[in-house]
Amino acid sequence: MSTSQYKDQRVGIFIDIQNLYHSAKHLYGGRVNYKELIKNLVFGRRLVRAIAYVVKSEGIENIMAPPERTSPHEETGANSGREATFFEALENAGIDLRIKDIQIFPGGTKKADWDVGMAVDAIRIAPMLDVVILVTGDGDFVPLVEYLKWGLGKQVEVAAFGKSSSAKLKEVADQFITIEKIPKSIIKK
Repeated sequence: MSTSQYKDQRVGIFIDIQNLYHSAKHLYGGRVNYKELIKNLVFGRRLVRAIAYVVKSEGIENIMAPPERTSPHEETGANSGREATFFEALENAGIDLRIKDIQIFPGGTKKADWDVGMAVDAIRIAPMLDVVILVTGDGDFVPLVEYLKWGLGKQVEVAAFGKSSSAKLKEVADQFITIEKIPKSIIKK
C-alpha cells in the first residue's frame, strides 16, 4: 500500500474498456480479469462506484466467449451472445456499465470512444470521492487528471499497461499502477 492510501478513503474507478481490451490482447495475448483488478485497485479502501465504458459490437468479440462459442467463424448472433456474457461478467464483478452503440458514418468509418463521457462522469462523481482511479493509458485524459488534482483537490491514480500508456499520463498521476504487475490481472487465452 502506498503511503497515500488509507482505509477510510472513498474511491471511484472509471474504466476505459476498449483501451484495456486492445492493450491486453496485443501486448499479452490475453484479457483483463476485472474482478481481480478492482480488488487490487481498491486495496481495502471504500469503493463508492466502479464504472466501465463499453461500446457495443466493436472489438470485444472474444473477451468472454462462452465455452460453446469459441469459433471465430460463427454467425453474427454469436458476437452479441459473447458481448452479453462479457457485460454480465463486468456487472458480476461489481462494475456499473455505460454502454454506447458504435457510430458508423457514410463510407464505413467507425467511431467509438467514451473519452468525454468518462471525463464528465469522473468530474460529476468526484465530490463524493477522495480518490479517482482512471483505468486507461490514453494520454487524452491528462487534462482530466490535472483538473481533478488541481481544480478539485482529489488524489488521482491511473492504472494501465505500462508498455502502452502515455508517458505524460503516468507523469501527472499521483500514482501510476502497472496492471501487468498485479497478480492474476491478466487471463491468458
